[in-house]
Amino acid sequence: MISSVRGEVLEIALDHVVIESAGLGYRVNATPATLATMRRGEHARLMTAMIVREDSMTLFGFADPDARDLFGLLLTVSGVGPRLAMATLAVLEPDALRAALSDGNTAALTRVPGIGKRGAERMIVELRDKVAAFGGNGAAPLSAVPASPVREQVVEALVGLGFPLKQAEQSTDTVLADAPDADTSTALRAALSLLGKSR
Repeated sequence: MISSVRGEVLEIALDHVVIESAGLGYRVNATPATLATMRRGEHARLMTAMIVREDSMTLFGFADPDARDLFGLLLTVSGVGPRLAMATLAVLEPDALRAALSDGNTAALTRVPGIGKRGAERMIVELRDKVAAFGGNGAAPLSAVPASPVREQVVEALVGLGFPLKQAEQSTDTVLADAPDADTSTALRAALSLLGKSR
């Protein structure tokens, strides 16, 4: 079992990074938020989970043990495989995911591509008690600003483009605080511009 990889970043793609360690290049699948912290030529360390199948051995990388443990927890839900577990962590950061599961927030979970209402309900039923005893405080608010149709549409669009939910909400809230009357397309362009500057 490979539980972490440390070394030089050789390559960064949309869904994975290649890290050279002890002369071997390890391809590690990761979320956009994790990949955004990587720089080619620099050294990096990722906590990893190794999934072994009949026809493949795949490494999934995480910035910290907390995210890796949540990934493992998600895999215990019937119908949730590694890709869906990674998609969930791409949309909901660990604290937000714990809060959604603890609060029974199906709306937050269905923002994840591939998770419908039934899947979200199954996740809540199977994991609610487990996350209560899990790391973190589970009390992170999913939204500190009152919901509005424009805000919801912009956040949903940004998440669909691969940005983590927390980042999407923060940029949208910043834009709407400056321009509360902005329409959806104007707010989306402004939020994308803001996110582009922060990368």
